[in-house]
Amino acid sequence: MDRLMTASPAPKHVHYELDSQLYAISDALPIGTLITDRQGNGRHGNAAYISIIGTAAASLQGSHWVDALHPDDRTRAKREWQQAFDSGTPCHIEARILRPDSSIAWLSINAAHLPGDQGHILTVEDITVRKHDDGMLHAAEEALYHEKERAQVTLNSIGDAVISTDIECRVTYLNRVAEEMTGWTQESALGLPISDVFRIIEHKSRQSASDPARRAIDENRIVGLAMGTILVGRDHSELAIEDSAAPIRDRNGQVTGAVIIFHHVSKSFAISSRMAHLAQHDSLTDLPNRVLLDERLERAIGLARRHRQHVALLFIDLDAFKAINDRLGHAAGDTLLQSVARRLKGCVRDTDTVCRLGGDEFVILLTELHDINDARRVTEAIFEALLPPHPIGEEAVHITVSLGISLYPDNGTTPEELIHCADTAMYRIKREGRNNYRFYNGDMLLDH
Repeated sequence: MDRLMTASPAPKHVHYELDSQLYAISDALPIGTLITDRQGNGRHGNAAYISIIGTAAASLQGSHWVDALHPDDRTRAKREWQQAFDSGTPCHIEARILRPDSSIAWLSINAAHLPGDQGHILTVEDITVRKHDDGMLHAAEEALYHEKERAQVTLNSIGDAVISTDIECRVTYLNRVAEEMTGWTQESALGLPISDVFRIIEHKSRQSASDPARRAIDENRIVGLAMGTILVGRDHSELAIEDSAAPIRDRNGQVTGAVIIFHHVSKSFAISSRMAHLAQHDSLTDLPNRVLLDERLERAIGLARRHRQHVALLFIDLDAFKAINDRLGHAAGDTLLQSVARRLKGCVRDTDTVCRLGGDEFVILLTELHDINDARRVTEAIFEALLPPHPIGEEAVHITVSLGISLYPDNGTTPEELIHCADTAMYRIKREGRNNYRFYNGDMLLDH
């Protein structure tokens, strides 16, 4: 590949052979790829690109690549593309397309020069439904099965940072985006422990975050970074990042290392993160609200479906909270809710979610479970944590809870079904005397 991409200008009778090899490489790539001439006119699109765009291959020939975009986005996309190459900066564009069936899809487009002024290579990703953690990781794993040169063409043209390690979690590869974000060049990082190059901390605690590469290798599965992860660069700069890590396996299925794919979310981070936080969190307890719960539950179900795992939803209602609130006042009631929230958070992992739905109702989302006993252990820890009295002013307030549990996929396959089943199980406990928990089963009354 290096020979092909860096060769000296060839006689005309050789160009056909060079183009054929370049197109063959493009066809082997697992992501949408378009080869254009110097002006941006299409020369060759691989099958993935044709599938994303939804047009015939013949229509690409001679037409500018922006012609495939939505009419309202073409001028902007072409301007940004030209400005990027005039200034020598990376080209990343997000734009829409209007498919033949009149549906609209969003694309993430990255473009780079082909060496020798042969034209440009574009990689295209459908981001209408963002599933970075699965799609990008599978693309990276597939690329690693091909020779090193082909993988580097792909990985250097995508917009996310990519770092791979060996089985000992020592760095074996960084793409250009990873070099920019970490401050390490590939040459200086090779062979170093991943913790030296990919230094991550938790945003709130400022403590070191768990190494996703080591977790992916040890657990032999895709793992997600905890919410609010910060990357500390070589120059001590900080970037908020998100995404995932996955084990690398050889053709025999043996784990040989890990790949981390991540991107930063630091642009206007102070303002946008605060606005997003307010929109997705309860103002009293600072716990995620129903909006954020639905988002995380949808994602957790998708991951569990792909990796054949379980998800548990715990629906919690405080017993006799109204009586306490009426007797001690609303301020004391708010303090009690905050105390309960803190204890609930202490019972779960960073990757789980404790949510306040409103009033005296809480929901806990447990992800990446192997069996129902994981949910049972957390539930029993919750009852133990809530047993000591809560100091409210001069009062020592005791509170019990009624707790219902639903499981994916046993009790439902959608967020609505899991929430409804957990709520139903919780109300069964209310009717049976409170201060207990129960797993949902199909014999329970659906109305309560």
